[in-house]
Amino acid sequence: AWLDYRSRFANVYDEANYDQSLQGFAMRVSHRLLEKDLAPGEHFSRVVEVGAGTGEHFPYVRHSFDEYIMTDMDADALKVARQKVGVHHKVAFECRSATELDYPSDSVDRLVAVHVLEHLYFPHRVLKEWNRVVKDGGVISILIPTDPGLAWRLGRYLGPRRRAIAQGIEYDYVMAREHVNSCTNLMALIRFYFRERKERWWPFVLPAVDVNLFVAIHATVRKSP
Repeated sequence: AWLDYRSRFANVYDEANYDQSLQGFAMRVSHRLLEKDLAPGEHFSRVVEVGAGTGEHFPYVRHSFDEYIMTDMDADALKVARQKVGVHHKVAFECRSATELDYPSDSVDRLVAVHVLEHLYFPHRVLKEWNRVVKDGGVISILIPTDPGLAWRLGRYLGPRRRAIAQGIEYDYVMAREHVNSCTNLMALIRFYFRERKERWWPFVLPAVDVNLFVAIHATVRKSP
């Protein structure tokens, strides 16, 4: 079931998550939520997006940049992303893990992780690695679902679960392997490592897992001398 799902991922991900359903609407809102606090007038020289997948987040980026690097472990997903972006001299694509970045320390101005951190084992180590590559004063932008909050579980049951099962996907099994980190635990780690940050919860302002679907975080990296 798992190998079958992974082999189909690049071909079915966009259709399964970004169609015209309520789920598709919510997913698109989540991308806008992450970029809401970064105005078009802002500039980040070097941006690295980890777990970029099929490139679904890039169209929502409003700020300017000199270099935008999309990275993902799935080469087929990056092929889809490359087709979406087309010819763009400032955008590059690299097949690499989100957990071990082959970049020098203090070499990235903004790191973007959209619907990624909930999938990664040892998230505390991952956050430290992301912190390593981002410059002092740089930004780590993270978007995660509120899984296993009540609103998230209800929404998943009413929409994506039914469609996945209809496609022959063992949805409950796959999600158990996909979302290995809870929102509550991830927020505890993020708040510990990054004291200077901005959080946006959606659809409600109240920072509560059970009534929301997503939380967007912009963490400012501060490194001791």
